[in-house]
Amino acid sequence: MAVIELTKENFEETITSNEIVLIDFWAPWCGPCKSFAPIYEEVAAKNEGVVFAKVNTEEEQELAAHFQIRSIPTLMIFRDQIVLYAEAGMLPASSLQEIVDKVKSLDMDEVRKDIEAEQQKS
Repeated sequence: MAVIELTKENFEETITSNEIVLIDFWAPWCGPCKSFAPIYEEVAAKNEGVVFAKVNTEEEQELAAHFQIRSIPTLMIFRDQIVLYAEAGMLPASSLQEIVDKVKSLDMDEVRKDIEAEQQKS
């Protein structure tokens, strides 16, 4: 699947209309971001049915601020509109694929129960 560009105009629709969405927050001037891009695209090509997206933090400062992006690249993964992973830094292709596989295999009913239990504690 091709990597898509996310903007504040298409962000919500992309998250709500797809089961799994990976987002690479990046900037054109960022060396590690440039190094991570081909890895991200390689893993995207191997994962049909998973949306791989990019947010240019220079052009989409509102989105970057909303998600409190402090360093780039930052990878964020949504499944069923729930953020399951958010971490700054590059990953090798094998590690990125491993994370995608783990997200695919999660029992989301269990995840929702865990979130609800945590919220009740607060």
